[in-house]
Amino acid sequence: MKNHKQGQGEFIPTFKKAFYLPRYWGVWLGIGCLAIAAWGPPRFRDPVLGAIGRTIGRLAKKARFRAQVNLAYCLPELTVEQRERIIDEMFACVPQSTALMAELSCRNPKRVMDRVCWHGDELLTQFRAQGRNVIFLVPHGWAVDVPAMLMAARGQKIAAMFHNQRNELVDYMWNKVRRRFGGRMHARNDGIKPFISSVRQGYWGYYLPDQDYGAEQSEFVSFFATYKATLPAIGRLMKVCRATIIPLFPVYNGKTSQLNIHILQPMDDLIRADNVTTARRMNEEMEKLVRPNLEQYTWVLKLLKTRKPGDANPYKIKKR
Repeated sequence: MKNHKQGQGEFIPTFKKAFYLPRYWGVWLGIGCLAIAAWGPPRFRDPVLGAIGRTIGRLAKKARFRAQVNLAYCLPELTVEQRERIIDEMFACVPQSTALMAELSCRNPKRVMDRVCWHGDELLTQFRAQGRNVIFLVPHGWAVDVPAMLMAARGQKIAAMFHNQRNELVDYMWNKVRRRFGGRMHARNDGIKPFISSVRQGYWGYYLPDQDYGAEQSEFVSFFATYKATLPAIGRLMKVCRATIIPLFPVYNGKTSQLNIHILQPMDDLIRADNVTTARRMNEEMEKLVRPNLEQYTWVLKLLKTRKPGDANPYKIKKR
């Protein structure tokens, strides 16, 4: 998708007439279903969506295999049955969290805010009063976009980096929703400078640290029971943006239809840390947030694709 920019490299999603073509009708159908779900009572829709998600998870063989590999490497102490239950519940979270985002995008945000519990919100109040620059370290959860949208709806300026989706209509709708309350989006293929500029201007940054960017600029450090190629960029961002790094993770409870947003203490110890220490501390904070809520994490990502010399790519190993 062509990036339309405004100001500091901001990505502006633009509607195309081509989106009316038949090849996009399936996407429109999915959007319509989500819109309908957004208007349904959460206590009724969540059990239905959870059941649909579990069913899809049984059919999505490739995605399920990636999750099985990740959990086998990261949590070998669990039995196969325990890991399979985590994967089932993870797939249940997908449509539930997506419907929550749809609800936030097309209804009064107060409806969602009334079902949100912020754990550590006093830190945000403190930093807002002090005028501090903030960058959130946010592991990939299924409701990952919702806290940023909620903060924007409360009047806080938010800037985030993102990868363009392959399907242009999905990319358009996803970013249109993200920007509903004024959030600023920066495409990763535009580089990191626009994001830095936004944080320096007082936008609170939203940084997702767990994707695999290869070995060249990454450090191999522990991640749960295995290791992971981790990009220690947050250390540089902290310094050049003069920002406080705060770990954050959203957890959507499909049984109570409540969103819990967990905020940890600032990572002030990174100020003088080297790259290896920074990378390990990033993973350590992610583990603290993810371990109590394993089903909320996107285990379907190729988190462990880059391995040390001599170690096989685990996603190319055939299942026995």
